[in-house]
Amino acid sequence: MGIKERAAITGRPGVGKTTLIEKVIELVPLSVGGIIGKELLVCGHRVGFSLIDVATGQEGVLAHIHQRIGPKIGKYTVNLATLRDIAIPAIENAIRTKDLVVIDEFAPMELVSPDFLPAVELALASDKALIIATHATLDHPLVHRIRQDLKLFRVKLGNRDRLPSEVAAFLTGSESIQAPPL
Repeated sequence: MGIKERAAITGRPGVGKTTLIEKVIELVPLSVGGIIGKELLVCGHRVGFSLIDVATGQEGVLAHIHQRIGPKIGKYTVNLATLRDIAIPAIENAIRTKDLVVIDEFAPMELVSPDFLPAVELALASDKALIIATHATLDHPLVHRIRQDLKLFRVKLGNRDRLPSEVAAFLTGSESIQAPPL
């Protein structure tokens, strides 16, 4: 069996990349694994980010303003243990056992882990369907390759409601998949 369809999702922070990926996961008739990133909010203010293993639901803090140990990215300190213990195994397991590998997202916080890049490379080298979210302006050789080698979907306020159906149809090789009304 040949390589399945692969999609890169990009857009500004907060535009809806993760929400789009979550909707795609609901729409595709595929087994899904990998990681989803979420904001951690306290009283409406972002204090950090978590990572969730799509297949198991296991969750860990990726970065937090009160994290004490780890590399700093802006005002957040990255928890390398979450990348090592949750993110990388989730990606590797998805490559071995799932139809669709999700990496949300490939961004500066993930890049501080020396082991994260090889996990992304492994996903790219696999024959699995793949969806990877990246920061719109991240300047990294692997991100450039992802944007060139994968079908690129740019999320904007004006297109984010129709994109889940388009991405799901692309990933499954279907003419169209209709998202249920919101």
